[in-house]
Amino acid sequence: MTRSLFPSFSTVGPNRSRQRGVALMVVLILLVLMTLLALVSLRGTLLQERMSSSQYDRSLGFQATEAALREAEFTAAHTLKSDIPDAGTCDGPATGLCATPVPTDTPRWLLDDASWNAIAKPAGDADLGLAINPSYIIEYMGEFPGKSCTTSGDVSGTGCSDIEKHYRITARSHANDRADVTLQSNYAVP
Repeated sequence: MTRSLFPSFSTVGPNRSRQRGVALMVVLILLVLMTLLALVSLRGTLLQERMSSSQYDRSLGFQATEAALREAEFTAAHTLKSDIPDAGTCDGPATGLCATPVPTDTPRWLLDDASWNAIAKPAGDADLGLAINPSYIIEYMGEFPGKSCTTSGDVSGTGCSDIEKHYRITARSHANDRADVTLQSNYAVP
């Protein structure tokens, strides 16, 4: 019978009784810690993904609204004639043109969706993949002396023939569960 120089595990009695379950407990605790770390990391990743998705959606909404604003400025400069609606009224979606606003009324850009859609003109060139195309309202603000007119202190009568029509243009991109973007510009047409 040959005898081994190293004792077998079954012969080591006192050490075996002290190690019962300790390794298992350490491994289970490490496993729980790794699981918690993975869950926290996953939560952070999902939050960052949602933030980047919202930023992308907002960027598309901004670009579409800006395109609608430029379309409305082009309309004000090239196609609008002297047919301004009666005070406080709007042409509706045909042109999106509204008369000078009444100061005591709610500003048109703060209207609810139904009222906005009843007077705003949908933009034709601003389709960037959003669920809804943006629309705009052109408000006639009146005629004022142009940039080339100067006064010598008396602003009541300049005698200048350079008169500009001024418009306030509001463009909006709005859809359920999407970014809402509203842009506004003051536009003068010589």
